[in-house]
Amino acid sequence: MLAGCSIQNTTMFSIRHANRMGALLFLWSFYPIFGQSNTTVYWQPAVAVNYKISETYSHNFSMLNRNYLYNEGNSQFNVRHIDLAHFSDVQITDRQRLAIGILYRFRNMFEEQENELRLTQQYNLQLKPYVVRFGHRVRAEQRITNSATVHRFRYRFGVDFPLQGEKLDVGETYFIGTIESLLSIAKNTKPEYDSRLSLFFGWQMNENTKLQLGSEYRMEDFTNSRETVIFVLSSLIFSL
Repeated sequence: MLAGCSIQNTTMFSIRHANRMGALLFLWSFYPIFGQSNTTVYWQPAVAVNYKISETYSHNFSMLNRNYLYNEGNSQFNVRHIDLAHFSDVQITDRQRLAIGILYRFRNMFEEQENELRLTQQYNLQLKPYVVRFGHRVRAEQRITNSATVHRFRYRFGVDFPLQGEKLDVGETYFIGTIESLLSIAKNTKPEYDSRLSLFFGWQMNENTKLQLGSEYRMEDFTNSRETVIFVLSSLIFSL
């Protein structure tokens, strides 16, 4: 009985602590937009389909488009690019997964910029001691255009948990928060360091569909030009 009470108290503490952290992340994500002049704001809607082949192997297909809302001191609504992506994911243990991905970015039909082919290799580790799930993700990417190939290395730490009860049921909501660091390296250019902070609130619409709304704050190339980018994000996710 005492052990059960201890686990319950620890679980409730984890939820309260994660809720406080989520609120702080939310406030932090919007603070820089009021203090930076070199700021761009995007709206980025996405649609994704998860297709499970077996208990350990799955596919993910997604499409998104990025639209300017605020750029160079002016409010506007212009499409920047469209992405089509695919990931193949393999579960190697109960907590670890490996994935490879390919993305093509259509950009030159909207701006005078090159299209991009992106290859991704990914390792993911998840831990769930109680209600809150913790995730570590490491990625290596090759961003290929006609003029250059950029090698990018990424590490992301994330938390997620249901906002009602100890597990997510149909009709209930959940929270996701992540923080990520990136290093980009290319020939004849200086290394570029980026930092990203994002949060989402999601809704389990039915057994196979989720809706996520969120924001992301990016501090790009902060050792050189230091650009601030804010994203308004929306995602519709289907699981087959």
